[in-house]
Amino acid sequence: MKSLFPATLKALLICLLFVCACSLQAQSKFTSEQWQEDLRFLQKTIHEDYPFLFKKITAEDFDASVNNLYKQIPQLQEHEIMVGFARIVSSIEYGHTVFGFWEGIIPYHQLPVVLYNFNDGIFIQGAHKDYKDILGAKVVAIEGKPIAEVLELMRPVVPAENDQFVKAYLVNYLTHPEFLHAQKVMPVLKNNISLTLEKEGRQFEKTIQAVKAERFPRRYGMVVPSETWLESRDLSKTPLYLKNLDRIYFYEYLPDSKTVYVRHSQIQDQEGQDIPAFYAEVFDFIEKNDVEKLILDVRLNGGGNNYKNKPIVTGIIKSEKINKPGKFMVIIGRRTFSACQNLVNELSNYTNAVFVGEPTGENINFYGDNRPVQLPNTQINAYLSFAWWQDKPQWENADWTTPHIAVDMSFEQYRNNEDPVLQAALDFSDDNFVLDPMNYFRNLFVSGEVEKLQSEVVRMMQDPTYRFFDFEGEFDSAGYDLLKGNRIEEAIYVFSMNTQLFPESANAWDSLAEAYWKSGALDKAKEYYKKAISLDIEGNVAANSMRMLKRIESGE
Repeated sequence: MKSLFPATLKALLICLLFVCACSLQAQSKFTSEQWQEDLRFLQKTIHEDYPFLFKKITAEDFDASVNNLYKQIPQLQEHEIMVGFARIVSSIEYGHTVFGFWEGIIPYHQLPVVLYNFNDGIFIQGAHKDYKDILGAKVVAIEGKPIAEVLELMRPVVPAENDQFVKAYLVNYLTHPEFLHAQKVMPVLKNNISLTLEKEGRQFEKTIQAVKAERFPRRYGMVVPSETWLESRDLSKTPLYLKNLDRIYFYEYLPDSKTVYVRHSQIQDQEGQDIPAFYAEVFDFIEKNDVEKLILDVRLNGGGNNYKNKPIVTGIIKSEKINKPGKFMVIIGRRTFSACQNLVNELSNYTNAVFVGEPTGENINFYGDNRPVQLPNTQINAYLSFAWWQDKPQWENADWTTPHIAVDMSFEQYRNNEDPVLQAALDFSDDNFVLDPMNYFRNLFVSGEVEKLQSEVVRMMQDPTYRFFDFEGEFDSAGYDLLKGNRIEEAIYVFSMNTQLFPESANAWDSLAEAYWKSGALDKAKEYYKKAISLDIEGNVAANSMRMLKRIESGE
């Protein structure tokens, strides 16, 4: 008996290894060669049919990433390859250009929770009833990794136009074990995910079981409460922006403030009342009633058909009652995207809209309208954008539309049904806010109120309401406008102020150096170019400063 046991054990082990090997082989739908062929097909298609997408990433960097994944494929599990494709497509950095992992050809899973990134952290906004105890908890870590590190690791898989898009959608990827493993958040793939949570001042660990990926009950990203799905906020009342989420748009009159509030969350017609009919009714109500302000809330609007924007824009233009500064407020946010970005652009161009909330999740000018490109072996689609939408001149393009009044929300405000964004829109009047900071600063400068200019710049930089205003970039542009007009002394003043406000900015010192160079003060120019180099070392600003130093020293 004793002598037979090792042989029996050996046979069992061989059998187990065979079973495991067969099991792993059964789980792989495609060979490494098939995946590699698909990758080359995708690379070739983008180069030949979509080369215009090489705008934010160079063709060389794109190819380097493709070649790196190509070499790794034989060593990767299938879900890792799928996530690798998602990274490749996401590197193009247009939100409409995305890899169709959700098609489910390669199975994936998700945690039965809905996360939201508030201004004080990522919280469990909604959860399946089995996890009632974690509802409203703050996510501190995932699989022992601090949430800030997790976000950094997961960022490359998001097909993001800007940081606002990341804020809106990265939280969804945190619920997929396959993505967490492929992005090195956890060392092995598993469906039991450990979260470190914080609730009511207590930190604790909770393991959550992932389920097969499915569409959880949400509208416009927000949980739809039911017996099965629970919501973290107080359900005894509903704030306006979450009211009637079964409808694309609705309006309500707020008599205390004489305001008409409109929530519009898709650029599509609502069954029973299309967009022209809805806005005809809204503007008719405004004209016939005691209305002093219109608030259009598009913070949840992810787009649709931008040809349907016309009745909204023309209706505002024609309304003498509303199309005035402070009378027409537009609430924007991280989910304002695609055709709704076009709407925001047009409202910016042609109306007196005042924007409130967070920056949009879309570039001002962008590539949209994708086409599915089916990979030959796996049949997964890569959705590639082909249409360039440009509502503003290229020199006005930016990562996003910046709100005039920056307001966001804490979890506590959400839980208590407060809406600080709407409140800011209701409270606004044009005598308590500077809508155009640079015009305001320019007027102070021209009138010689230099001390007030400096104090106002510092005050407004410290005011979170203006936190998305690019003070450094705007002052740099103003300085160069003066320099081009040969107003060198004034340019030196503006650039000097910028270095005082942003002493760690290599670009600010580089600009000041250029102004001194043009003034003939070469010693000052050399001193400040060297300062710029020390702050940037191997960056583009340092490279420019070094070129300029060589020109000065050669006597050019």
